[in-house]
Amino acid sequence: MLQEQFRPTASGAVYGVILNLRPQLQALGPALDKPPYGKPPQAPVLYIKPPNTYLPGGGEVYAPEGVEALEMGACLAIVIGRTATRVPEAQALDHVLGYAPAIDVCVAHESLHRPAIRQRCRDGFLPIGAVAPKAAALRLNALDVALFVNGREQSRYSTADLVRPVARLLADVTDFMTLFAGDVLLAGLPPDGPQAGIGDRAEVRIDGVGSVGCVVAREARAPVLRSSERSVGG
Repeated sequence: MLQEQFRPTASGAVYGVILNLRPQLQALGPALDKPPYGKPPQAPVLYIKPPNTYLPGGGEVYAPEGVEALEMGACLAIVIGRTATRVPEAQALDHVLGYAPAIDVCVAHESLHRPAIRQRCRDGFLPIGAVAPKAAALRLNALDVALFVNGREQSRYSTADLVRPVARLLADVTDFMTLFAGDVLLAGLPPDGPQAGIGDRAEVRIDGVGSVGCVVAREARAPVLRSSERSVGG
């Protein structure tokens, strides 16, 4: 049996959702009817951001060698407050601790149907802000999620554009997988996220929830240890 797990803030597994914004579906258009899709998604399309991607409070994110800009995805992060398994839509928000602004950082890539592990799961590729209590998001289904680069607005969408609003999304996801306290769902990902180059500052602002920012820097490659410098078992 799965055991209850409690964490006070966002610190667990992170699951992003693509194709959950109407503008993203519209941007793909007829491509959704062709391979590998065949038809528009009938269930949430998830991807994982592992724990190494967490960057609490923001900071520097590092572009890998040969990459001059990173894609910035403005997200509403849904932070789970208690174990959620097969929760009905009407009760889904009872399992939410609160909400946080987040930036899903990614190395730009063309394909949505191949796992983008190297592009999306690099260290520090999830700047995430403080968790605001549920009561702060008074207009949960009409929140503006805006992304700025160097102080200039580059993208904006509303949670009213979500194909699956927060409660419906939680119900659909927990129908086949359990979410624990501290886990995070990124409610949506806008199409063609704006890019921030070396030295640029990106910031996500969500009214009533908060803001979080990051600065793109060049990745400093650590020297590779020679076998004689490695230790086993301490």
